Amino acid sequence: MSRAAAPVTTPITVALTGLKLTDFRNYASLSLDLAAPLIALTGPNGAGKTNCLEAISLLTPGRGLRRVPYDALIRTGAEGGWAVAADLTRDGEAVRIGTGLQALPEGVERGRKIRINGVNASAENLLDYLRVLWLTPAMDGLFAGPAGDRRRFLDRLVLAVDPGHGRRVGDMEKLLSSRNRLLDNNGDPALLDAIETQLAETALAVAIARAETVGLLTGRMADQAADGAGFPLAALTLAGDFEARYLGGPASQGEDAYRDALAGARDRDRAAGRTLEGPHRSDLAVVFAEKDMPAAQSSTGEQKALLIGLILAHAGLVAQISAMTPILLLDEIAAHLDPDRRAALFARLTQLGCQAFMTGTDAA
Repeated sequence: MSRAAAPVTTPITVALTGLKLTDFRNYASLSLDLAAPLIALTGPNGAGKTNCLEAISLLTPGRGLRRVPYDALIRTGAEGGWAVAADLTRDGEAVRIGTGLQALPEGVERGRKIRINGVNASAENLLDYLRVLWLTPAMDGLFAGPAGDRRRFLDRLVLAVDPGHGRRVGDMEKLLSSRNRLLDNNGDPALLDAIETQLAETALAVAIARAETVGLLTGRMADQAADGAGFPLAALTLAGDFEARYLGGPASQGEDAYRDALAGARDRDRAAGRTLEGPHRSDLAVVFAEKDMPAAQSSTGEQKALLIGLILAHAGLVAQISAMTPILLLDEIAAHLDPDRRAALFARLTQLGCQAFMTGTDAA
């Protein structure tokens, strides 16, 4: 992918300078002026710390760090929709981004609206202005959880360095649904041929993007470990029959082979009610390199440290590839970290030059 062809070593600095919420989660109205690179939000459980991070996470494509329907973000008791407005600077240039859910007549479907400097925009346009990365307590079980969670995690890592990846994954999912539906209805073989041809091309593009990002991230983590960043090295590989069978040679060769495999598996997939082979079934394998141990078998503290190290390495990679520093959202980040690891975290954040929002119940 062209994104890795000419890495930029001196990214421009991107930071939020203001955040306004309207009828969002527990906030009827909130206005924050922001003027620091490292920002800590402290307070008791239920105060709305994570809600602030969630609002910032909506400044990037997708449904935010909690992945809930947009209607679920409306403040209880509010009659309309919700709104998030952010002011940011990009190397001194001021940008205003607004997003929200409009109040529409009953029965009219509504979706999230996005405006950049007062002009309507698409979700993908947001990636031209900032990249937002996050780590939440819900991700603590990532390594031991289902493969689907790791695929979504990986796809978000890829999206942050390759803005077209979200569209490719969406297209692949639509094509898979169309193929499954046609198989279930004994659809026209010629139409299946056409869909499988498109699916093979899209699936290879998704898998190649994932593999390239894993390779780049592996190198970045090795450099981070050599710098003595204070977090263990995670060894990453893509695990799945699809990668073993169809990657490694020319893309056109992989597309042809996968298309032929899809055609030959129609009876099997029809009986199963789904497509049994493809990058939609791949996994991200993570190993604690120092101990040569699967991350899922590591201690809770080790898993947290591995995950933080991975996110910090990814932040550096995003800055290098996108030419701008990402914004980090670190929810309850100090949990399971000893004092030395906390100090290492803050030192690394300072070194990266990223604006980071951190939450915790304990101000200390």
